Amino acid sequence: MAWIVLVVSGVLEAVWATALSASDGFRKPKPTFLFVVALAASMAGLAWAMTDLPTGTAYAVWVGIGATLTVVWGFVTGQDRVNVARILLLVLLVGSVVGLKAVS
Repeated sequence: MAWIVLVVSGVLEAVWATALSASDGFRKPKPTFLFVVALAASMAGLAWAMTDLPTGTAYAVWVGIGATLTVVWGFVTGQDRVNVARILLLVLLVGSVVGLKAVS
């Protein structure tokens, strides 16, 4: 169960990071509200998952999921450029997250 909560929390990390960018310095209320809610839920889930999982592994997986999804969202929306190097690095990052899960 801790792994499921951790993955959901990682997804919420990407949500709050994207909402933070969209909030325009907290001047737009809807993205600001989404940022606050997603941040609180993401942190609570991470904290709960850390009660069963090693801190380093949980944090690395959480950040890896959030970072990967945030970059992919940037690709989809055109905010980030897609190139072979970036895709290979994302594959390496995802592989590292899977590897951490596999050895836990």
